[in-house]
Amino acid sequence: MKGLTHIIYGMGKGKTTGAVGCALRAAGSGMKVVFVSLMKDGTSSENSMLEKCGIKLMHCDRNYGFTFEMTDKDKQEITACHNALLGKALELAQNGEADMLVIDELFCAYEYGLCDKELAKSIVSCKPENVELVLTGHDPDEFFLQAADYVSRVESPKHPYEKGIAARRGIEY
Repeated sequence: MKGLTHIIYGMGKGKTTGAVGCALRAAGSGMKVVFVSLMKDGTSSENSMLEKCGIKLMHCDRNYGFTFEMTDKDKQEITACHNALLGKALELAQNGEADMLVIDELFCAYEYGLCDKELAKSIVSCKPENVELVLTGHDPDEFFLQAADYVSRVESPKHPYEKGIAARRGIEY
């Protein structure tokens, strides 16, 4: 089977949820799935269920907060973590250990310079032909949009955050 590239992007709620759905469907069909979370520390509620389904999870070991809260040291540390995760993910895909590779929040890390941009692009350009690739985030670079087979934009004409309702465990994370 030829592996295609999916992009789920935008400012609306549902990008990670869409990627989780892709991962679960693939795992349910017997595919080996690797789910890489950038900008997150692995405490999102979906992770326990993904693991129960045999999906390999990869993420940084700590929460660095929002980009505007990060110190220069935080930015160096998270960038090193992201680069290691991306390198390992590509290696797993190239070694046949991933039929589907999900990289959640790639575009945020890319846009804010919190990963090596050439390494991020190589995830697309160097993935084996049979690997299905799912990428999420807010604002993908044109390179990714051109390389994608599926592009889904998630919009947010209304969100509870606008009413001061904070993210809720089990719903938004």
